[in-house]
Amino acid sequence: MIGDWRSVDIFAMTANGCRMESEYIYRYHQHEIRENQCSSTLVKHIKAPAHLVWSLVRRFDQPQKYKPFISRCVVQGDLEIGSLREVNVKTGLPATTSTERLELLDDNEHVLSVRIVGGDHRLKNYSSVITVHPEVIDERPGTMVIESFVVDVPDGNTRDETCYFVEALIKCNLKSLADVSERLAVQDRTEPIDRMLG
Repeated sequence: MIGDWRSVDIFAMTANGCRMESEYIYRYHQHEIRENQCSSTLVKHIKAPAHLVWSLVRRFDQPQKYKPFISRCVVQGDLEIGSLREVNVKTGLPATTSTERLELLDDNEHVLSVRIVGGDHRLKNYSSVITVHPEVIDERPGTMVIESFVVDVPDGNTRDETCYFVEALIKCNLKSLADVSERLAVQDRTEPIDRMLG
C-alpha cells in the first residue's frame, strides 16, 4: 500500500474497513475479462467533498483539467452516451492520440465509463469505469474514488507488465485529481467550479 491508496484484489479484502469499498466494486466495477486481457481496480481517498471531485471527473469534454498526460481534447457530439472525444497525449508516452467513446455518465450515481475505440497507442479494447463516493476523512467531507479497467495484453507483453503500465497512468491521474480537488476545497471554491474550469 502506497500512501492512502492501493490496487484492490476484491477477494483478498477483509470486512474490516473495506466493506463499502467491496460493495462499490461489486456494484460498479465488474468487467468481463477475456483470456488475452488484464484488469485491475484502484482506490484513492481525497480530502475534498464528493460533489467537487465529481464536477472534475464528469467532464468528459475536459479530461485535461486533471489528467496530466492530456494536452488537448476535442469532443464530437453533445456529451451524450456514444459521444466521441479526440485526445492528444503529451510527449513522453508511447502514444500520440486516442479516440474515446462515452459509455456512461450518471450524475445521480456518480459513474463515468469510457471506452477507447481508436488512436495511436497500444491500449486495445480498453474500457474503464470511475466512480465517486462520499466519505468522511478526518471528520470532514471526503471522497473515495474507485477506478477500474480492462484491456488487451499486447503481443510481447505479460499481464503483469500491462497492468503495471496502466495502473501507473491511473495512479498519476488520481493523484492529480486529488491535488486539484484538495486545492479547490482549501480555497472553498466548491460552487462555481464549472464556471471556473470552463
